[in-house]
Amino acid sequence: MKLHTSSGLRGTVTVPGDKSISHRAVMLGALADGETHISGFLMGEDCLSTIDCFRKMGVQIDVRDGGVTVHGVGLHGLRAPEGPLYTGNSGTTTRLLSGILAAQPFPVSMTGDASIEQRPMGRIITPLREMGADIRGRDGKYCPLHIAPAALHGVRYEMPVASAQLKSAILLAGLYADGVTEVVEPAPSRDHTERMLRAMGVQVEQDGCRVAVHAPLALRACSIEVPGDISSAAFFLAAGAIVTGSELTVKNVGINPTRDGVLEVLRAMGADITCTNVRDAAEPVADLTVRASALHGTEIGGPLIPRLIDELPVLAAAAAFAEGETVIRDAQELKVKESNRIAAMVAELTRAGVDCTETADGMVIRGGRPRGAAFETYRDHRIAMSMAVLALGAAGESEILDPGVVSISYPGFFDTLRQIGG
Repeated sequence: MKLHTSSGLRGTVTVPGDKSISHRAVMLGALADGETHISGFLMGEDCLSTIDCFRKMGVQIDVRDGGVTVHGVGLHGLRAPEGPLYTGNSGTTTRLLSGILAAQPFPVSMTGDASIEQRPMGRIITPLREMGADIRGRDGKYCPLHIAPAALHGVRYEMPVASAQLKSAILLAGLYADGVTEVVEPAPSRDHTERMLRAMGVQVEQDGCRVAVHAPLALRACSIEVPGDISSAAFFLAAGAIVTGSELTVKNVGINPTRDGVLEVLRAMGADITCTNVRDAAEPVADLTVRASALHGTEIGGPLIPRLIDELPVLAAAAAFAEGETVIRDAQELKVKESNRIAAMVAELTRAGVDCTETADGMVIRGGRPRGAAFETYRDHRIAMSMAVLALGAAGESEILDPGVVSISYPGFFDTLRQIGG
């Protein structure tokens, strides 16, 4: 995929549905009594992996142009799959599903692609075992995972890292556990699971960084409107800020306060972003307009990190154009995503002539005028899209190697770029 310096991005964009919410809507819809209707569902590879896993456990899921309908089988209605469940490239599917499978009355194995088999699963194995789960992994911490039937009990678990996937795995196991299941985070992470559980009638207690659930008798099916994914919107917000002459509006974006850190950071860098048509369904939603502006360096760390962990690669790309120094710290979690995103972004920014340095928990970027280059993707959709954003503002021609990897979360990404002047 070849890209050239853009003379300005203009127009209106509607990004695909939120990946995190799409996953959870299928999972909880499958465990509910009745039909869960999902509009705005993300038809990306990761979310389709979640659908595939539940179909293999006897859940009827209808996919149409207008959305997805999940015919719930109830908390205790899943059936043993005929073989191992395959989660593809999806860490969310693998980790959240582990919490559900830990309480089922049948044994099951779960694996994914080469990337998933290298991503750490010990962080979910440990608390699930504390709850009584019989779960084993390769070398104790990697896929394939093997889960056998077990009775679960509630625990109070203090999480070593702020991770919505870890928190959600424990809370989903808590739907089947005796007593109260309680999670304490070091900082708040995205709360889509808690919101959806409440919408389906589950008693959820929340006090700061503490979340607790009581096992319900049943989940109540409902209709779920999935807003546009702020992680996808972030690519256009960053592009609009760095490409001279740009003015873009991204419509119907979820602005959940546990996810909106990218807006805070871009504004701190000097980006001109306005928020209109704010409304609240199950999730807060708004239209976001960005105009090109001069950016300056900033510091990104501490409690901000869980609110923008997936947006850090594109923020690093934006920082390459910012005057001064941008420091990203406390972001060790980037090392265990689809790729080591710290090492990958530093390598690709360096390839573009950017002065940047890798640190133990992040990177330091000294902004300037990047130049075009042939960029690797590391089979990581967010690296591919981040380097495409950089290419639109860089001097000269750029090339994205293996661009098809964007299909994991945003199959139409490059088509959308063309439509707005990329």
